[in-house]
Amino acid sequence: MTTAPASTPVTPAPEYGDKVIAVETAGSEPIPDAERHGGPLQLLWTWASPNIEFATVYIGVISVLFFGLDFWQASAALLLGIALGSLTHGILSLDGPRFGVPQMAIGRFSFGFRGNLLPAGVNALVAGVGWFAVNSVSAAFALNTLTGLRPLPSLLLVVAAEIVIGFIGHNFVHAFEKYAFPALAVVFLLAGVWTFKEADLGAPGAGGGIGGFLLAFSAAWGYTAGWNPGASDYSRYLPRTADRFRTALYPAVGLFVSVSVVSLIGAASATIVAPEGASPTAAFTGHLPGWLGDLVLLAIILGAVSANALNVYSSAMSVTSLGFRLPVWLGRGAIVVLCGLAGTAAAWSSLADAGQAYEAFLLVIAYWVGPWLGVVLVERWLQARTPVEALSARLSDRSFANWPGIAALLAGIAVSVPLFSNQEKYVGWVPEQWPTFGDITCLVGFVVSAGLYAGLHRVSRRAA
Repeated sequence: MTTAPASTPVTPAPEYGDKVIAVETAGSEPIPDAERHGGPLQLLWTWASPNIEFATVYIGVISVLFFGLDFWQASAALLLGIALGSLTHGILSLDGPRFGVPQMAIGRFSFGFRGNLLPAGVNALVAGVGWFAVNSVSAAFALNTLTGLRPLPSLLLVVAAEIVIGFIGHNFVHAFEKYAFPALAVVFLLAGVWTFKEADLGAPGAGGGIGGFLLAFSAAWGYTAGWNPGASDYSRYLPRTADRFRTALYPAVGLFVSVSVVSLIGAASATIVAPEGASPTAAFTGHLPGWLGDLVLLAIILGAVSANALNVYSSAMSVTSLGFRLPVWLGRGAIVVLCGLAGTAAAWSSLADAGQAYEAFLLVIAYWVGPWLGVVLVERWLQARTPVEALSARLSDRSFANWPGIAALLAGIAVSVPLFSNQEKYVGWVPEQWPTFGDITCLVGFVVSAGLYAGLHRVSRRAA
């Protein structure tokens, strides 16, 4: 019998690896090389499937019905916002193979270990409660329309499926999105062809002007960039050697194409007169033949489950990124269940007024994502030449602080929201003076936080 020399490295066998029907146990700690698997292509359908659903349709609907744009104006605003959100999503996905940790754990570079508690906590609430509620409500209405089952039982059936998928974990989420993708794509494309045939694309808008354009742009960017805080959650298992171009390209393309196509279908559907008193989902399917309408309702349910599998999973990843020393029983799977229950409660409370709640949520989501993204992208640019080994050590360094990051984030929010917010319940100073100005809160927050962080970072380095 022979034995290997003592100097021969031993590669441990993966415990999780590429197993699909296995509950993932990893949290925010770096994924070991032995557990790395998969390829960048899987990111294409993982980011396409969750957006082939009714929440995406509604971005286009509100651009025409609520923001007063005609179809072509709405299309321009939507595509611009979606393109910007998709571009940054591809860039952030690169950090998954590089560091092997969730996106919100990478935020420790920008905000410090303790300072990162704020953005990670906010994202846990936004994804696990806000987005989970929005998508669950649309699926519940679709199930209600399709079967006649009352909204609350419909909601409970939907959220049960969403929580189970998120509970099983990373590999099962990727597999679910892969097999959901072709079904969702075929059904929504059929609905799109029928919708464009019936739509009045030349119908005039309701005078939305530049204000309506900026509102639609903000809603589209807020929706698309709302996925950015979870970008590396689904690329962190990729090998370190994964092709960088494809790792950035596939998630960006999956996000851009899916959100663009589905939201434009929504904008076209808004030019068709809906039945009086119809629910949002019934209004969208009202002009379709019965067989196709039923297929679309099924696709709306499947799409919502696809989206919320990611939302509840990323919410749990954000909680683990807070850095708390949690008891063993409160692992990633248990956190998924708790986040799902909180999101279910929020969905239940919004069943009565889903449309207005979603419009407000789409705009508010960008209010924090814009400043957060400004700081994160500047920090990424500043650390471009820092060795990965040095950066990786900061991830677990509880003493690491970066006060310019959290200061810039808060300043961006403090400046942009009071001045530029244009919500039903709160109107900032600028749109109050010029009502047609729209809402550029997210853009202002991004610019202020990015610029301030760059300046404060330089000052802090000189002082050190």
